[in-house]
Amino acid sequence: MPPPADIVKVAIEWPGANAQLIEMDQKRPLSSIIREVCDGWSLSGSEQFALRYADGPQLYITEQSRGDIKNGTILRLAISPARAARQLLERIQSHGIDARLEALKELAKLSADPTFAAEFINMEGIGTLARLVESGTHFGEMLAFTLTAFLELMDHGIVSWDLISLSFIKQIAGYVNQPMVDVSILQRSLAILESMVLNSHSLYHRVAQEITVGQLIGHLSNQEIQTYAIALINALFLKAPEDRRQEMASTLAQKHLRSIILNHVIRGNRPIKAEMAHQLYVLQVLTFNLLEERMMTKMDPNDQAQRDIIFELRRIAFDGDADPTGTEKRKAMYTKDYKMLGFTNHLNPAMDFTQTPPGMLALDNMLYLARVHQDTYIRIVLENSSREDKHECPFGRCAIELTRMLCEILQVGELPNEGCNDYHPMFFTHDRAWEEFFCVCIQLLNKTWKEMRATAEDFNKVMQVVREQITRALAMKPSSIDQLKNKLRGLSYTEILRLRQSERMSQDDFQSPPIIELRERIQPEILELIKQQRLNRLCEGSCFRKLGNRRRQEKFWFCRLSLNHKVLHYGDLEESPQGEVPFELLSDKIHVSDIKSVLTGKDCPHMKEKSALKQNKEVLELAFSVLYDPDETLNFVAPNKYEYCIWTDGLCALLGREMGSDLTRSDLDTLISMEMKLRLLDLENITIPEAPPPVPKEPSSYNFTYNYS
Repeated sequence: MPPPADIVKVAIEWPGANAQLIEMDQKRPLSSIIREVCDGWSLSGSEQFALRYADGPQLYITEQSRGDIKNGTILRLAISPARAARQLLERIQSHGIDARLEALKELAKLSADPTFAAEFINMEGIGTLARLVESGTHFGEMLAFTLTAFLELMDHGIVSWDLISLSFIKQIAGYVNQPMVDVSILQRSLAILESMVLNSHSLYHRVAQEITVGQLIGHLSNQEIQTYAIALINALFLKAPEDRRQEMASTLAQKHLRSIILNHVIRGNRPIKAEMAHQLYVLQVLTFNLLEERMMTKMDPNDQAQRDIIFELRRIAFDGDADPTGTEKRKAMYTKDYKMLGFTNHLNPAMDFTQTPPGMLALDNMLYLARVHQDTYIRIVLENSSREDKHECPFGRCAIELTRMLCEILQVGELPNEGCNDYHPMFFTHDRAWEEFFCVCIQLLNKTWKEMRATAEDFNKVMQVVREQITRALAMKPSSIDQLKNKLRGLSYTEILRLRQSERMSQDDFQSPPIIELRERIQPEILELIKQQRLNRLCEGSCFRKLGNRRRQEKFWFCRLSLNHKVLHYGDLEESPQGEVPFELLSDKIHVSDIKSVLTGKDCPHMKEKSALKQNKEVLELAFSVLYDPDETLNFVAPNKYEYCIWTDGLCALLGREMGSDLTRSDLDTLISMEMKLRLLDLENITIPEAPPPVPKEPSSYNFTYNYS
């Protein structure tokens, strides 16, 4: 008979004594259980003790967190958080250097525990650490442990960053600005400054006064601190007032930030880890967001300076044509030229740029193409002006719509997504990457228009194909603009049609009643294969990132299904694993029989919390939770959409429910299509004798004819 749900069997350790094996009644007060454990070792003053986990982060157990204790957990009797905080506070202020170092080392470890942190902060511990830093008397390991403890304590959000003194900021900034500082101190100093900037508007201004972008760029050659330096640059960029961002971008360009990142990070001799990829993505987004102002600026038809840009586009394209004398003749010729340039409003093309987005950004792109790639610009314009009217590609209209499309694809004007690592190396290879990207894409659009033999009525169809060509090429992560061109050459209109056909079943060929019957017969077998594949993947396991307030201190946990499909094993990891994690390293488990349901998206408990990344859309799409008895949850955020589909499908399969992800539907269609084609090909390849004997046949369950020509 299984034990009651409120009873968990645990082992409790104490240094120098045999472990106690007890049945912990979760209905009893924790203080009563601790008193009983102390009595077992003849320890007095049970109120001075507490229970902690013996493995992993070794967190203190409280009345609120005791529900996480599982059968077989190993606990440790330890001094209470309040007593530990008091002792450490005394020791870090002692005169003995060795004793102080050991105390700071222990404090750096314990500060990650929220229960201990609350006690230490209540004793004015953060103020004590700040004064130690401000004194400037700590160096090396002692200073590194002090900064680590300070950062961990502040990360709990108990104390406001606004309370930090100016002298503390100056001291931390001084470590960043010094030429020769220990790497561990530099990492923690950069991380502290980043948190100040992100968490306090007033501290942003103070940090911005103490730290220059040039000093941060100088740290990018050091691989140990690159991520921290770029994270602080991003934070300063993100929190800068709008009028300061363009100025900051100009400074970054003057300091050659792009080329330094390209040479020392993207093309460096180390693989780019997830946190660095995220920071590069954030920098890419913030850089493109500088285009938002132009994207949302309408053209003023009465502004002569803006109208002169349109005149210049006309002049570059048709420079050989002499201007006629007379206002009426000139106006008539300009109207004709604007029509050949492909503007919708031939009389007043300025009106074409009054819609936002893309606003004036489209005109900027067109002018860049005309000035920098003049031959290409002239060729596109003249080539289309000499075609038959019905097949001409309207350059102006196409450039405006293409600019809008590129803004959508690259999400110009949107804030970075937490957890997204989707940066594109090619955008770090050119100082005018956006404009060069547009120039490549407008040539692609012109080429695709010709391949489709499109007319004005086909405009939207052409734009849909071009969007697909661009998104497919970007998904291949080209490393340079030239490589993007090569990828796009391979994605002709014919190739897009072929890819579309290969990615979906032909509806015309598979809608006859016999084929539908065959499909229905095959589907259960294919679904079972998909189910087994999902369960096998769960048995292999996956690594998940713990969501916290600071990405730079990335923590991971791993989860996998037992080989008999009866238990989910999971546990914390220090770093992302390379390959499979043994079951022995995963200390926690959930019996599949205890699982009640699987929740996804905004229904997940960890997505309802205020701290859950402000309901970030991308994180919501990757979130899922396992609800199990008694009213407990195990919360996940998948690293990508594929892992999300694998795990949600696999968990549904475990519970005997329908697998309904997009991946399953896609796999089902693909595998059924393949199986049907194989079976039909087998029928085609049967050799029929010239004169078959009259052998009686069994009634066929279905009969059909199929044309293979």
